[in-house]
Amino acid sequence: MDMPNGTNCPLCDTDGGRVIWRGAEFRLIRADDALLPALYRIVWNAHLTEFSDLSALQRLSCMDAVVLVEQTLRATLAPDKINLASLGNVVPHLHWHVMPRWRWDAYWPQSAWSAAQRTMDDARLARVNALLPEVDAALLRAFARRFGGT
Repeated sequence: MDMPNGTNCPLCDTDGGRVIWRGAEFRLIRADDALLPALYRIVWNAHLTEFSDLSALQRLSCMDAVVLVEQTLRATLAPDKINLASLGNVVPHLHWHVMPRWRWDAYWPQSAWSAAQRTMDDARLARVNALLPEVDAALLRAFARRFGGT
C-alpha cells in the first residue's frame, strides 16, 4: 500500500519486527533495536493512520492490547517506567510503542528518540536480552488467552 508521499508503507509491506502474536485486526511485534531490546509494538494490520480511524470497539481492543503488553513487561522485566507512544510521523501507519525504560538505559530520562545520554551498560543490556525469550513467551500466552489468534 502506498503512503501519501508515494512510497511503500513498511508496516504494510513487512511485519515490522519479530512477530510475537498475530490476530485478525492487529499484531504484536518486538522491534529490532539494540539499545531498546524490549521495545514492542502493537501494529494495526490494515493501513490506517489515526487512532480515531478505528471504531469504538476496535479502539477498546487496541488499548486493551497496549495495557496487556505493559502489564506483562512490568511483571517480567521490572522496569523503572513504561513509555507508551503512538506518533506515526515517520511511518504513518497506526501502531503503538510499548517501551520498558530503566534509569541506566542510554536515553534516560529523555525519550527513546532523543540523543543518547550515556554509554549503554552492556551487562544490564545482556541481562535484558537473555530474558527476551521468556518475555516473548509470556506475551504470546497472554495474547492467546485474551484475543485468541496465533
